[in-house]
Amino acid sequence: MTTATTPVRELTLRAILLGGSLTFLFTAANVYFGLRVGLTFSTALPAAVISMALLRNFSDNSLVENNITQTICSAAGAVATIIFIIPGLIMVGWWTSFPYWTTVALCFIGGTMGVMMSVPLRRALVVNSPLPYPEGIAGAEVLRVGGATAEGAAESRFGLRTMVFGGLVSVVLAVLIAFGLAAAEISRFFRVGAGATGVASTTSLGLLAIGHLIGLSAGIALLVGTVISWGILLPWMTAAAGVTGSVEDFVGTIFSTQVRFIGAGAIAVAAIWTMLKLVKPIAEGLAGIAATSRARKGGEVIDITERDLPGSIVYGTLLIALLPIAWMLWTFVQGGPVAANFGVAITATLVFVLAIGAVVAAVTGYMAGLVGTSNSPVSGVGILSIIVASIMVMLLFPGHHSDADTKALVAFALFATSFVFGIALVANDNLQDLKTGYLVGSTPWKQQVALVIGIACGSLVIPPVLNLLNTTMGFAGAPNAGPGSLPAPQASLISSLAQGVLGGTLRWDLLGYGAAIIGVVIVIDEWLGVRARTNGKGLRLPPLGVAMGMYLPISLILITAIGAFVGHFWDKRADRTTRPEFMKRSGVLLATGLIVGESLAGLATTGLVGIFGENPLILVNENFAPAAQLIALVALVAFAWYAYRWTRIEAEKVA
Repeated sequence: MTTATTPVRELTLRAILLGGSLTFLFTAANVYFGLRVGLTFSTALPAAVISMALLRNFSDNSLVENNITQTICSAAGAVATIIFIIPGLIMVGWWTSFPYWTTVALCFIGGTMGVMMSVPLRRALVVNSPLPYPEGIAGAEVLRVGGATAEGAAESRFGLRTMVFGGLVSVVLAVLIAFGLAAAEISRFFRVGAGATGVASTTSLGLLAIGHLIGLSAGIALLVGTVISWGILLPWMTAAAGVTGSVEDFVGTIFSTQVRFIGAGAIAVAAIWTMLKLVKPIAEGLAGIAATSRARKGGEVIDITERDLPGSIVYGTLLIALLPIAWMLWTFVQGGPVAANFGVAITATLVFVLAIGAVVAAVTGYMAGLVGTSNSPVSGVGILSIIVASIMVMLLFPGHHSDADTKALVAFALFATSFVFGIALVANDNLQDLKTGYLVGSTPWKQQVALVIGIACGSLVIPPVLNLLNTTMGFAGAPNAGPGSLPAPQASLISSLAQGVLGGTLRWDLLGYGAAIIGVVIVIDEWLGVRARTNGKGLRLPPLGVAMGMYLPISLILITAIGAFVGHFWDKRADRTTRPEFMKRSGVLLATGLIVGESLAGLATTGLVGIFGENPLILVNENFAPAAQLIALVALVAFAWYAYRWTRIEAEKVA
């Protein structure tokens, strides 16, 4: 490991500039895909590859400098996940757009508090812990291999080329869709006995790539969920209601007003169950924190790999952060019922942010170390936090309220929970980065500063992206939402729960159906788990994945599930090569490129719509729709096949 006597370049200006630039890029992509399908992707691995490929041109570059770039960029995935809650303020009608500096401050303050709250956890959860930290260990391995040899340099250049290639392939398909030559969605709706349902798929290489990244178990779980909703619930519920008018419109109405609430109940129970399963290992892992702290002796020379931010900065930052939070809450509640009793409300809210924030930082940090950042059920933290916040607001402001006052109270609960959610999201991510840094010899306090820098960069780009998407597409359930609105599944669910607690508007019967269905899934998953432990292998059926499949439209789920199978077959083929891990990483990098390319193309098209009021690139009229669907299907299959074939051939040359 690097010691205090070894001078190396680490937290450099070029690492900050490169990491900040990549953070802008990956944050925008994560916002776009997070709102479409409720999933974000890890940016640490592609950031490490890009950093090594570019910084290698400087003779004095170092392994730990590359890690700083990776650390800054990984904040993109963390801070972008705030979209899981703040669109709820649009959905409940409190905001009509995202005020720039308020949104920036919310993201930055919550994220920075997440960094500070996880500093005391680093030694217990990273250094003195057997937790696997899958992404953290993989990131360290990539940095070591890529930075050590000429072969590693070739791999880094190949990785960068693969991501760029994947991005270009996605852009070409996106351009065909923007011109109207290929359909954005392939769908067919039909009668099933007395009821109706449909089959649909988005023409998206990005969602195919998301499926590759989430893995086979999660992909199958999504598919099972969509079969429950579209194969069972919709035919049954449309038959009960009596199909009238357009089959497509009727199916869409029943799905959005009834089936989706069943899915919401499933998500709530699945997320809470997933968290409850982690209570015991979390308690065991955190039990040694106090003992570890007492064991450290003062006055000794500490290796650079043990130097965290000083406690005065950590706790001082947390206390200072309460001042802008109080001011933001004051400006937020003006004109509403909270302002009449603001002193008590602000005191309770600040205690809520600090106390619940500290708990969720420990919980999500441990969950990330146990199952990985991408698989950590952080949405469960959001669900529990909004329930606690809503109950707190209900106790502070009891009695019956007008619709306007209820909306204000719901918005206040969402806004207060957003700070806690920011803490949870960053703690969920940055202990993974600190694990990478620990393995490669980075200085913890420099990584912690780098995370704050990354959060700042990501916070600056989130509001304009959100406003662009809100203006041109809207969010499902919001007043301005159109037929092509973004699902924003977590924000929709969290805002619905707040409205249900404070306004009594939820269909509790539908939520109960979802809870019952997911209860059966939980039993099946536990049985599969016992069988897997007995046989040493086997797939699971993650309840949260099934619930997401029930909640989201089939057009998003079907292509994502196909991508999970594609990724599985890619990895199985990689296992038969001489360098299986390198081949698997190649698939991950291709998938990342496909996601980023489609995201940026989608944002560009959305920007044109925002400027011109409609898509100015359309070359055909509605009569071309049948041909566009056929072209879309052929193009999707052909481009995906070509992208994976090219990557395999080129990777074999490097391997």
